[in-house]
Amino acid sequence: MTRAEILQDIIEGYRNSIRERYQYQKLQRHYNIPETIPEETVVGFRDFFLDYVYPNFEKRMELDEAFKSLDDFLRRPQKLIQVVLDTSKLIFTYGRHLPKIVTTGLKALKSFRAATKFETIFIEEAIKNNIIPPYDLGKINRLISLLPKDEIEEFIQTTQSLFETLHNQVLMKKIIEIIEYLIVVMKKNNKAYSRSQVKGLEFGLDALRQGNQLFNTLTKSDQELLIVLVTKIERDRLHQIS
Repeated sequence: MTRAEILQDIIEGYRNSIRERYQYQKLQRHYNIPETIPEETVVGFRDFFLDYVYPNFEKRMELDEAFKSLDDFLRRPQKLIQVVLDTSKLIFTYGRHLPKIVTTGLKALKSFRAATKFETIFIEEAIKNNIIPPYDLGKINRLISLLPKDEIEEFIQTTQSLFETLHNQVLMKKIIEIIEYLIVVMKKNNKAYSRSQVKGLEFGLDALRQGNQLFNTLTKSDQELLIVLVTKIERDRLHQIS
């Protein structure tokens, strides 16, 4: 099999492991989820993760292409900050806090590419250890057990940081407004910014809006509880397969 075919099977296997891990009845038994966090909310967050953080292979290829154009901004946020600083409306609205808000927004967008970082290691370990498709739960767990623990911990922390940003409603409103305005500015200046750069921001904007709406269905205390819960579920799983 080619590396692309192995990757496609690994992605589907990992997505299946997420579905298995976030079954509401199972989580209720092990984590005592309060009644204020109903099944549809858990399913909503699981589907958000599957749609935006760990999408299927076809969508991943499309989004990776869009985000490649944003990589320069993600690596060097000062370039996008300069675009923002040249926009008088945003400076008037947010003043000296503007660069920090943009940096936080870019960090949230970077979360949507976090999973791709260890997939290369997945492929190498699958080939080296002759772990062949299809990748069921047992094989996915074995591959995860072969990953450097700091890589998995970084992924968990990145997801936690994304959820904490989505939880901050005041900050999210500012980030969404800034990205919306940036998209308008970049579309007007299509000689300086590519369509794929705009597309990457549009995807990020849609993801942030969807995540923000999910958190808005919960009380503040349940939002905080959910962040702790997801982090604990992922760390517990890591310990179980280590």
